[in-house]
Amino acid sequence: MLDIIFRDEHLIAINKPHGLLVHRSPIAADAEEFALQLLRDQIRQKVNPVHRLDRKTGGVLLFAFDKQVEITMQKQFAENLVSKKYLAIVRGHTPDSEDIDYPLRKENGTLQEAFTTYRTLKRAELDVALGAHPTSRYSLVEATPATGRMHQLRKHFSHIFHPIIGDRTHGCNKQNKLFKDRWGMETMLLHASSLSFNHPVTNNASIIYAPLQEEFIRVMGLMGW
Repeated sequence: MLDIIFRDEHLIAINKPHGLLVHRSPIAADAEEFALQLLRDQIRQKVNPVHRLDRKTGGVLLFAFDKQVEITMQKQFAENLVSKKYLAIVRGHTPDSEDIDYPLRKENGTLQEAFTTYRTLKRAELDVALGAHPTSRYSLVEATPATGRMHQLRKHFSHIFHPIIGDRTHGCNKQNKLFKDRWGMETMLLHASSLSFNHPVTNNASIIYAPLQEEFIRVMGLMGW
């Protein structure tokens, strides 16, 4: 059963598990379960996602019950009127806060502006040697992307040399192997923790929170957080 974290007459949100696709995709032919179909079957109503989350990212995923609400919410996302917050565990000790202003290239080669701000919530240093380093350092960050580019947070944290743990595409292979071999962890430690927006029907300020999931909490425990 999917964890439903918000529902009214117009919108419904789930806490999407890490590893679950939002919907069918030709680039993930191996997948047999999808959030869209699972939610439709669970509530026995038609819904449509108004935004996307990467397969490996967990957290708030919002759906609309009717087409007009879907269009209105998609417009808010496209115009960057929705405030999105994410939690991530990254390699190294990050600064207290930082703005990342680094354009990202689309598949067709076009550069797009991309801006992320983040703040560091916790830092840890584990007595685990890796490569030339006698210890391993990590940070828990809260990131707020001002734009919505594909893999934006993953690419931005890689760009500043603090890749997200468990990110195979843009991350650090040595760290990912360490987490898999030592702690049996293959989850990408990126969690969409909240969405803030004006409700498309009532226009009331709305915020939806998604609690952290089991693997993320387990790794926080390993860090002593």
